[in-house]
Amino acid sequence: MGNLLEGKKILVMGAANRRSIAWGCASVMQEQGAQLIYTYQNERLKKSLLKLVGDEERLVECDVSSDESIQAAFSIVKERFGTIDGIVHAIAFAPKQELEGNILNSTRAGFAQALDVSSYSFLAVAKFAVEKELLNENASLATLTYMGSTRAIPSYNTMGVAKAALEAEMRYMARDLGAQGIRVNAISAGAVKTLAVTGIKDHSKLLDMSQDRAVDCVSVTTSQIGGMCAFLMSDLSTGVVGDVLYVDKGVHLI
Repeated sequence: MGNLLEGKKILVMGAANRRSIAWGCASVMQEQGAQLIYTYQNERLKKSLLKLVGDEERLVECDVSSDESIQAAFSIVKERFGTIDGIVHAIAFAPKQELEGNILNSTRAGFAQALDVSSYSFLAVAKFAVEKELLNENASLATLTYMGSTRAIPSYNTMGVAKAALEAEMRYMARDLGAQGIRVNAISAGAVKTLAVTGIKDHSKLLDMSQDRAVDCVSVTTSQIGGMCAFLMSDLSTGVVGDVLYVDKGVHLI
């Protein structure tokens, strides 16, 4: 166990199961001494997360599509744990039809939902964290993105647009929150076999393609992505602001 994050309290939003990137981030941060708090969307996900965390006190319900739910969750977090040092936002969703075929399959409702949950929610989280005075000085916010924001990845479609919006939003947040001593960044994670990825049509081809393009032909792991997350939550990253940091074994280079 290291001490990079000793004494820091970090809120992890989006951990669903052992294979999720958010859990990989949480595992590394815990190894580095962080005290972790987790949000969950509903009772089904709570049961899965509780098996991993083992402490119900550290679990807080939060549906990021609802401002009221975010506000209530942050009130609970502050009541139980006081102020915190960072938030990891690892939440994204698009209806299945938005992740099939080509971009013309997109619907108005599906597009709006993908942008709301996958992009706006990060801004909403930051907004209410500031309003609730939940964040300590030099707090760090990090979100997860993917290179489908800048490349036309097969079947990624609406989610690629949502990730592009998320990255642009991150830069504006970094500018405006930086004056308050809060830094904001994004991690562009390589393709990993998670529950989220399996929702993309022909996801196995995407995973194979990503592995073939890694510099060593070995896919990135959730622990490696978690290492970057731990760095961004630590005091070593105080000069890193408004960046998209790639953790994909060089896939984005090709």
